[in-house]
Amino acid sequence: MPNKRSGGGLSPTQQAAKFLGVSVLAGAVMAGIALPAVGALGLAAKGSVEGFDELPANLKQPPLSQRTTILDSKGDSIATVYSRDRTVVDLKEISPYMQQAIVAIEDARFYQHGAVDLKGVLRAVNRNAQEGGVAQGASTLTQQLVKNVAVEEAGDDPTLVAQAIQQTLGRKIRELKYAIQLEEELGKKKILENYLNITFFGQQAYGVEAGSQRYFSKSAKDLDVEEAALLAGIVQSPSRYDPVNDPQEATKRRNTVLQRMADLGDISQAEADKAKEKPLGLDISKPKNGCITAVKGAGFFCDYVREVFLNDPIFGKSKEDRAKIWNQGGLTIRTTMDPKAQKSVQASVKEHVRQKDEVATAATIVEPGTGNILAMGQSRPYGLDTKKNETSINLSVDESMGGGAGYQPGSTFKPIVAAAAIEDGMSPGKIYPAPYEMLYPSPISTCGGGTWRNSTGSDAAKLANESASEVGPYSMEKATALSVNTYFVQMIADIGICPVTKMAGKMGVERADGRKMDQAPSIALGTQEMSPLTMANAYATFASRGMYCTPVAIESITQRVGEKSKSLEVPKSTCSRAMSEKTADTISTLLKGVVEDGTGTEAGLGPSRPSAGKTGTTDGRYAAWFVGYTPNMAGAVWVGDPAHKRRMVNITIGGVGYDKVFGGKVPGPIWRDMMSGALEGEPNPGFNPVYIPDERPDRGRGDNDNGNGNNDDDNGNGDDGDNDDGFIGGTDGGTTFPTPEFSIPENWIQGQTNGGNNGNGNGGGFG
Repeated sequence: MPNKRSGGGLSPTQQAAKFLGVSVLAGAVMAGIALPAVGALGLAAKGSVEGFDELPANLKQPPLSQRTTILDSKGDSIATVYSRDRTVVDLKEISPYMQQAIVAIEDARFYQHGAVDLKGVLRAVNRNAQEGGVAQGASTLTQQLVKNVAVEEAGDDPTLVAQAIQQTLGRKIRELKYAIQLEEELGKKKILENYLNITFFGQQAYGVEAGSQRYFSKSAKDLDVEEAALLAGIVQSPSRYDPVNDPQEATKRRNTVLQRMADLGDISQAEADKAKEKPLGLDISKPKNGCITAVKGAGFFCDYVREVFLNDPIFGKSKEDRAKIWNQGGLTIRTTMDPKAQKSVQASVKEHVRQKDEVATAATIVEPGTGNILAMGQSRPYGLDTKKNETSINLSVDESMGGGAGYQPGSTFKPIVAAAAIEDGMSPGKIYPAPYEMLYPSPISTCGGGTWRNSTGSDAAKLANESASEVGPYSMEKATALSVNTYFVQMIADIGICPVTKMAGKMGVERADGRKMDQAPSIALGTQEMSPLTMANAYATFASRGMYCTPVAIESITQRVGEKSKSLEVPKSTCSRAMSEKTADTISTLLKGVVEDGTGTEAGLGPSRPSAGKTGTTDGRYAAWFVGYTPNMAGAVWVGDPAHKRRMVNITIGGVGYDKVFGGKVPGPIWRDMMSGALEGEPNPGFNPVYIPDERPDRGRGDNDNGNGNNDDDNGNGDDGDNDDGFIGGTDGGTTFPTPEFSIPENWIQGQTNGGNNGNGNGGGFG
């Protein structure tokens, strides 16, 4: 007796010999199934063998698309994403009832025939001839597997899917040839395993494991006989036999399968009758796909991970290649997200800003020295219901990564100006006159040997400090603590614009919309739109003593393809020195003063946890910021209207009313609370303090508080000195100004122009 393969069926030799005798008949049979007109049989049979021989020798089997699981840094699941919800399982992990049920209802002679069931074909032809149409097919499970492979390869392309399932002679011939190949290469058990993993069970569930979870919230290995019969019955028509939407029709179909199992001896008649009496017993698990299902408020972090994958060439040369891998799925992505930090961010955001508020907040924490993104959250949750203030725009990141066009960071940019100046040789004890109000200095050098010039006359751009009481001279330490606009514009006039933009570039500071930085002195006041992630990571450079590290969100990726798993290469943070350790330590010393005795006192973490940071409030109060750090964590908080329409004056945020919102009052406390929770139990290193000289001559004015203490709260307003409503970086109040107690050097304010003021006119560049 000829040898048989494992699992039964004809041997390859028998299969080939039999094929020679039935190929023409098979061609005619297939034509009879696909084409009801009897006259077409002769034509179809004539060309069947030639068409068969011209087909490629091997069936291209694409890897089955599966779900992708995104994990936090501790290995706990954040979200599951997929183009097709599928979990591939071995045959031993599928209930024997399920195996019996699918064979009984779809291909009862599966273990007796080869790739094509001749008896079934003849039966189908006879039935179709009697009915005068296509009343019955004759596809074996192997042929159905071939068809499903074609559908899988078609992906989500409707044209290719239609071609994969069209009732044509050509498709039937392809199915036949490839079915023979699969029977020879795989054997019955593997074919059954592959079929159960690829088949669609309705309700977005592909494969028996997903189907079992969807309808019964259990693994496929635990299916009872009646549950297995229900799933097996769905396969023929997932919409018609959908137990969720038509339980009556699904019950009838289930009972048909049970009876078929009894007729074939898989179960006894008594078992079948008992199972028929049972209810469907559904325990529905709703489809959970995408970042909208993320736990811990990590929807936006999840979305950022997806954007990284789709945009980084490390995962594929083209965006199409990367999308194909992502949609194929089967990935386990371990991220840098720290669950404790993420929980703290979400708790603080929820405490201070409500989902229904007119404005929103976004917050991000990164780890200095590694670039690891530890947390990312916002007050408007991830979703598509705009009526509920949901959004799919990640307010923490750049536009190219799923965010918006960014927000002006205001005075949080000033430390970058100071870092450029100190790195350029300026003493941190530098004194500037810093009047309350002044014209923009002109000319100022730019990159490439260019020059920025102010306009003349009434068109000349001017700026002012937040309060009329802010009149210099000021030291760098005091000007940083009080966020004195005129001080930092005088500083940029001395060093030029180019060192500032170069320093920003070294710290990874770029516009959120992808445009180049404007070469204008107003950059000192934070007029270039940035994202919270950019600002948090920039300040992490100060925290790591001058080392800038590119932000990363992915630690590792494992990809399962078939039965094998492999590790994918992932983007690594690259670190480079942006400034000297001494410069970074000097900035930390200056910014430590901001939270201890300046505009950011409400953001301070207390005497037991050293911290440093800077407040920021933009022109018109469309945005307010606090960006700060400890030696081991850096974070940024932005508050504002993403649409840039609602000014934060006379507004309620988080149930609290504000006449004016500024960086020290709303973003500051959010930062304090989120960092306190994130740092709980973490090491508590200190900064490396630097002596800051006071080079101001003693004029008997003490700290130049002008009778207002240290001016932290700006005469009760608490503003941080970078909001103008009329002047760039100016004030909301008054039209009369005090006379400065110093003389501005002759020709220092020139007011001459060379092609306009480049966006530095009154109010320009801020709001």
